[in-house]
Amino acid sequence: MAARFLRRQVLVAMAVGVLAACSGTSGGSSDGSTATATATVNPLAGTEFYVLPDSPAAVQVAQWTAEGNTADAEQLAVVAEAPVATWFSGQQTDPAASAQELTTAAQAAGQVPVIVAYNIPGRDADYYSSGGAADTDAYAAWVAEVAAGIGDRPAVVVVEPDAIAQVVSGSATDVDAADRYAALASAVGTFAALPSTTVYLDAGNSDWVSDLDALADALWESGIDDADGFALNVSNFQTTEDSLAYGEELSAYLDGAHFVVDTSRNGAGATSRTDDPEAWCNPPTARIGVTPTTATGSDLADAYLWVKEPGTSDGDCRDGAPSAGTWWPEYALVLTSGT
Repeated sequence: MAARFLRRQVLVAMAVGVLAACSGTSGGSSDGSTATATATVNPLAGTEFYVLPDSPAAVQVAQWTAEGNTADAEQLAVVAEAPVATWFSGQQTDPAASAQELTTAAQAAGQVPVIVAYNIPGRDADYYSSGGAADTDAYAAWVAEVAAGIGDRPAVVVVEPDAIAQVVSGSATDVDAADRYAALASAVGTFAALPSTTVYLDAGNSDWVSDLDALADALWESGIDDADGFALNVSNFQTTEDSLAYGEELSAYLDGAHFVVDTSRNGAGATSRTDDPEAWCNPPTARIGVTPTTATGSDLADAYLWVKEPGTSDGDCRDGAPSAGTWWPEYALVLTSGT
């Protein structure tokens, strides 16, 4: 049983006991049967996620408005006004200061930021987002800096998109699996030790790893027992329906662990890889999905999040596409067309 998930069960049991005491009963129902606590506590329930006032989309909307391009500004406003994650990928000169600034601003707004830790050594298996910390020691030090910046302020941290699925699927051929899983477990433990941080360890997407036994084993080795759950569909395009089905199936291999789903660009579903070998990289058919919410309708899905900001490039895989992580307003308009 995942440790943090077990603690949620304990909290539910305690809540049932408190309610019973307040009602003057011994925990039984009106028909004399015993009340049973269910392990469906959502740690994000009721959370208002942080809307970045200076996100690339917000800056773009302001620029277009000032230029009189009101049509495009109004179209892109759906992204500018939505909560999106902030990626920590090693680009911040002072990650502790950046994390402190972000979480302090969010707390002042009464909201909770979503942070993506994306700096594992050998990141992205030499694809468009390749890079990462120099080695596991440097990575652990970097994680500690980000965690120190978060401190006791509320945050949601998604740990290392693709890092596990690339190893399990065999695409990260130059990575030592044991070393990576140990580094991930250390990172999860560091973030999970923070008093107000909720942690989700990335598990790929529904169209990637079909061997759930192997994926679950890798997640266990990577510290899922210290996390609040796992993350699915980060920067991908699989439908919410498919992601929920996959997440609920994988959860059964993880003692009922909860999960979150990235719905930022899955509104039109995924392009067939047969039709497009790089269907995962800036597909022109993609559209934004459900706006972030904790009202998922699933007892196991804690939230739909926009982990990938719509309009941020996946890489220079198509004509005109900039490098990975670069704001691309033309693509943002593609993703928001029809909204």
